[in-house]
Amino acid sequence: MLSTVQKAGQVLDLFDRESAEWGVSEVAASLKIPKSSAHALLATLTHLGLLRHTDAGRYCLGWRLLTYSQILLDSTEFRVEARQAMERLEAKYRETIHLAVLDGNMVLYADKLQGHQAVRVDITGLGARLPAHGSAVGKVLLAHCSWSRVLQIVEEQGLAAFTSQTITTIAKLQSELDRVRKQGYACDLEEVLPDLCCVAAPIRDYTGQVIAAMSLAAPAYRFRRSSDEYRAAIISTCQQVSKNLGYIELAKERRKTSHGSSS
Repeated sequence: MLSTVQKAGQVLDLFDRESAEWGVSEVAASLKIPKSSAHALLATLTHLGLLRHTDAGRYCLGWRLLTYSQILLDSTEFRVEARQAMERLEAKYRETIHLAVLDGNMVLYADKLQGHQAVRVDITGLGARLPAHGSAVGKVLLAHCSWSRVLQIVEEQGLAAFTSQTITTIAKLQSELDRVRKQGYACDLEEVLPDLCCVAAPIRDYTGQVIAAMSLAAPAYRFRRSSDEYRAAIISTCQQVSKNLGYIELAKERRKTSHGSSS
């Protein structure tokens, strides 16, 4: 047992900023263990939520680590950047602000600021996990997954109805996710809780990959009265966080490189 735990620790130690993803063969070669042993270790760590599969069939760190450690939350780059932006949003609108990631088949709430004039929502506390199809943050995260991954999540998780407004069919979900990708934001119009609405937008890392979503939640009557303002605010905020993580700078650099190559 001790040897297995030590090997699991060695697997986790392989992951860093320069080597964020590993395949079974690479892990086996690095740790000098059989591929079957490497696969078993990776599968176990994935089952525990410490690792997760990528669409390419490789492995990267799992978001369950955020649940286990507040220290990890405070040292995660996107969360540190997002926290300051969340505080500005909450100070201006006094509504509840969420930060979420996709952890396996579920949305994991990585941070939350309770609005001073907002109704308290306990189901979205730090570390809470909810099915993705109903919430605004969940729709944003699903919209930037491959469709095969979405179908896998639906097959394993289902499309439970939280309220009468919740999406419960594949066809409606596909249509909604297509719309979210095109418009750059998602709404939850009383789809998880009655009388609560949210608007969310994606946060991208320097490669352009969507790594998180941020939302503003408000009582339905206030949300509908100020929906345009809330939507513009959350989109602008997420774009700024993405820029701070290097996304805009990289896009500009690519354009410069492209223009330089054509001149």
